[in-house]
Amino acid sequence: MFKRIWEDIGCVFGRDPAVRSRIEVFFCYPGFHALLFYHVAHRLWQSGFKLLGRFVSHVGRVLTGIEIHPGAQIGRRLFIDHGMGVVIGETSVIGDDVTLYHQVTLGGVTWSPGKRHPTLGNGVVIGAGAQVLGPITVGRDARIGANAVVLKDVPPGATMVGIPARAAGPTAAKTDASSFDAYGTPSPDIADPTTRAVDRLLAEVEALRTRVDELERPGAAPQEPAAPADGGGEAGGETAGDGANEAEEAAESATPLGRRAASG
Repeated sequence: MFKRIWEDIGCVFGRDPAVRSRIEVFFCYPGFHALLFYHVAHRLWQSGFKLLGRFVSHVGRVLTGIEIHPGAQIGRRLFIDHGMGVVIGETSVIGDDVTLYHQVTLGGVTWSPGKRHPTLGNGVVIGAGAQVLGPITVGRDARIGANAVVLKDVPPGATMVGIPARAAGPTAAKTDASSFDAYGTPSPDIADPTTRAVDRLLAEVEALRTRVDELERPGAAPQEPAAPADGGGEAGGETAGDGANEAEEAAESATPLGRRAASG
């Protein structure tokens, strides 16, 4: 227990440049305080004291603004930065070295019993305001951008942004163990996938507009309709016309008026 508490304090260094000492973490970091309440509540929950575990969890929520269900499974060195409004559901599973920012929700989307909440792999970073919902899996070293809504599984190393969340760049494995992407965004210049799609559509519209301008340019020769493949369309039309005239003349001669005209 005390070894884990020492690890929870030490993991802040390297993920929060504002920290100055372990004493500061112990007295001034609500995320660390919430984990202290969680450890006690989780031990009570596992021992069968469900109500008492929920009560301890509730006290921690009142004092820190962070709600962690005592039934959740949390790995080592979890860092909850700022923390206000964080919600971790009952069947959530969190790996080692995970970072959560304020207003993050690990929630469920069904009333059915059993697994209802997300599973986070080791090294995952979830930015402020992100919602990870349902019994999905967020792969190792994945990044969830601020305010993203994640409803499907996330592959390892991916960066997800938007509503609903989509991959914002190529999936890449973490190469430097000491690197840390604050708020789940590895680069301030990373492009939103929706913006990229709109840019492609605008480029296609511009290409079509250029082509239309070329066709409507004065002096451009209009395209003539293609001639029939056998070249006999015109001749066939003349033959059909001659046959129709002969049929009309034969019909007129068959009438009495036509016979008198012919005999006269």
